[in-house]
Amino acid sequence: MLPTPNRIFERFERGEMERDELQALMALHQRELIGEIEEERQHPAAALLERLLAARAAGKLQKRYGGRLVREVLAALGEVEGFPAARWLWNAMHADVPLHCFLRMRREPVFRLLGLEVQGGRVLARVEYGVPGGEGLVKRVFEMERDAGWRLMVKS
Repeated sequence: MLPTPNRIFERFERGEMERDELQALMALHQRELIGEIEEERQHPAAALLERLLAARAAGKLQKRYGGRLVREVLAALGEVEGFPAARWLWNAMHADVPLHCFLRMRREPVFRLLGLEVQGGRVLARVEYGVPGGEGLVKRVFEMERDAGWRLMVKS
């Protein structure tokens, strides 16, 4: 699995990789994004429907839990090693990226944030991800706690 851009830059800054390896890994991310853009241009109706469904879901999450908390949860999930949806969540704290961009309602592989349960500094996040049909769609609950710097981190 390709590491997220955050992880790639961390490794580069620690001196664990050279600039050419950094550029090669980031080029892979770029190709993936360009592929999705091309797919949207080939299927504009499906892309519009996906965008509307994601915007509706994001709006409900924002209204119920607040945009800041939802972004914190998504960013914490983006830090989970080996979590398949992390490749879309790595920049969830960037306020200039609309919240709906992190949700994948029907586009495969899907990623849905089903709900949050907040108890002080502890958050339980119910998510659904994977490929619909058969046993490909996984429902999972992530337990998160705030660290000493009050940053949300996945505990289990």
